[in-house]
Amino acid sequence: MKLDDSSLQKFGFIKRETLGSINIDPLQTGGRLTEAAKQALVEWGDGYSVCDFCGGVLDQIKKPPIYDFVHKALPEFLGCDEARVTNGARESKFAVMHSIGKPGDWIVLDGLAHYSSYVAAERAGLNIKTVPHSGSPDYYLDPEGYATAIEEVTKESGKPPALALVTYPDGSYGNLPDAGKIASVCHEYDVPLLLNGAYAVGRMPVSAKEFGADFIAGSGHKSMAASGPVGVLGVSEEYAPIVFRKSKHNKVKEVELLGCTARGATVMTLIASFPDVVKRVRNWDQEVENARWFSARLEGMGFIQRGQKPHSHDLMFFEAPRFYEISEKVKNGRYFLYKDLKARNIHGIKSGLTKYFKLSTFGLGKEKLEAVADSFEDILKKYEDI
Repeated sequence: MKLDDSSLQKFGFIKRETLGSINIDPLQTGGRLTEAAKQALVEWGDGYSVCDFCGGVLDQIKKPPIYDFVHKALPEFLGCDEARVTNGARESKFAVMHSIGKPGDWIVLDGLAHYSSYVAAERAGLNIKTVPHSGSPDYYLDPEGYATAIEEVTKESGKPPALALVTYPDGSYGNLPDAGKIASVCHEYDVPLLLNGAYAVGRMPVSAKEFGADFIAGSGHKSMAASGPVGVLGVSEEYAPIVFRKSKHNKVKEVELLGCTARGATVMTLIASFPDVVKRVRNWDQEVENARWFSARLEGMGFIQRGQKPHSHDLMFFEAPRFYEISEKVKNGRYFLYKDLKARNIHGIKSGLTKYFKLSTFGLGKEKLEAVADSFEDILKKYEDI
């Protein structure tokens, strides 16, 4: 590509087409910036901006108050002994896996674990044993399945797995497994537990200590109203010296964090949104009520919600047999739903999906949820003769 003035015109400022639409994408609903974070994005958007104030370690910066956020506020919020900011939940998971396990060791994952949990384990050189779920329609994860998986690993390898992980909730169906029971089962075998709370931390009350989890990972851009990529990691006192060990070559730098992580707009938007995030977590009961109302409304139209019922999270998975029937007959085929929703200023269901799709009701409020539900109903009526 020749970098002349003509070819460069496609770059520069690019308008975001979906800005201002009702966004029901689970990846987006918990990551919308607060007004304070929008201001912080502009104020701190220059490269490594916070490094102007750094004496060598990111989380030791006193002004702006990164130190207080990381070492005082986050441990309280996550229910852990020590915390750090990372470049995302997957980096948090990898830091734990890489420090706790050794190449060739085994890790136990739930059957609904996010792909990044598998990739993190693979990158750390770990083998994977999966705890199966019950399948459709509820995709239940039995805590005792962890005992079975741990025993199988011990029998096959001669020692227990280095780590177990549970996804809370999973990113497909929004199920909330019994994390406390899973932690108890794992600890019976002296196996530490990592709670992947990418869709929990910042949306709903969650505490590693209350569950008995040894580690907790969260996502700032998915669920804490921050500009990504940014995440958080909480660790118990027992494992903090291992996960946060210092480099032999630079004594102030932590190996698993590669020295420093979120060095600009990411950490500052995370901090800017934090007061509102803490407050909105207190409103979780209303979010669950809204999600259940929305699910019932769609099921009244013939949609089928898969996963736990009654549902206890904003992320939901639906089967839409009527939309699938329509997609086989209309001109736009399987892209009709995306286009019809776009015409109604609704975004978030991926283009081409009609038979199955997931969505999130988080933070939308009753008025916007009614608008989305009404739109689904209008689309069904539009094609009722097909």
